[in-house]
Amino acid sequence: MIAGMKDEKIRSLLQASKSAGPLRVGFLLIPNFSMLAFASAIEPLRAANRMAGQELFTWVISSPTGGPTEASNGVVVTADGDPELLQTCRLVFACSGLDIKKYCTRETLNVIRKLDRNGGIIGAICTGTYLMAAAGLLDEKRCTIHWENIDGLAEEFPLLEVTNELFEIDDTRITCSGGTASLDMILYLISQVHGNTLAAQVSEQFIHDRIRDPSDRQRMELRSRLGVSHPKLLAVVSYMEEGLEEPYSQTELARKANLSTRQLERLFRKYLQTTPTRYYLNLRLARARHLLRQTSMSILSIALACGFVSASHFSKCYREVYGRTPRAERAPEG
Repeated sequence: MIAGMKDEKIRSLLQASKSAGPLRVGFLLIPNFSMLAFASAIEPLRAANRMAGQELFTWVISSPTGGPTEASNGVVVTADGDPELLQTCRLVFACSGLDIKKYCTRETLNVIRKLDRNGGIIGAICTGTYLMAAAGLLDEKRCTIHWENIDGLAEEFPLLEVTNELFEIDDTRITCSGGTASLDMILYLISQVHGNTLAAQVSEQFIHDRIRDPSDRQRMELRSRLGVSHPKLLAVVSYMEEGLEEPYSQTELARKANLSTRQLERLFRKYLQTTPTRYYLNLRLARARHLLRQTSMSILSIALACGFVSASHFSKCYREVYGRTPRAERAPEG
């Protein structure tokens, strides 16, 4: 599990709360939240109570308005009441998902700041990290977020130390990348309060054969994502993913993999049905698309961050691939 001093404060706070009865956990559901990430966080609490044969955890569900909240899959979850109920919780998670900037309102940020002032342990699930950052709770802290949002968060909040861990604990801040990583995070917290045996029993209940460490990958291994196993091709794609802001030339990529440029071309055509140049361009444009949707960076700044020499060249390439300009991509629909 987690080693070092970063989680000592949370460990001691959770241990201290054990003598006060069941640990009360709050969930602030933001519209378009990830149902999988939320369920993976709340279900282990229920299972822990069942496996222990006693009420170790209770929970409260709220929303910024106190009313029902619709998840990104269209399922509506009823809240127990308005955000004031969360003040009774020792630990509160802001749980969100798609279009987080749209729901980053002053009212929601004030709710999070008030919880922090009252001494609660504040956590975030999936893009809830963005809310914590916007509320000023993560400056100079280690934090994580869903891999699609890492670049955008780091660009918009330069004081943050953004990682690609499954979850991060720093002082009284907990951030989780979302998806099934919520399960591993809650299992870790269960182990800190009630021991590893109970955490393992809960993990087995969900047919989760291994409680992942925070440092486990968020994303699938490259060979699984691409469906290929050629080591030199995988090495080149890895170099490409690492060099989006300052792209390597095709000659440089070939040399790094100990290939000729002709051999490199053949590998990409055989396994990926494209050219190295086109594949690399699509990687850079995909990153640009994330930044357009998730940050308020200027189009020129995004172009430069994705290896384009000018906004006009970026716009031309973007339109060829996505059928719309970067400006149109960012414009609200309707």
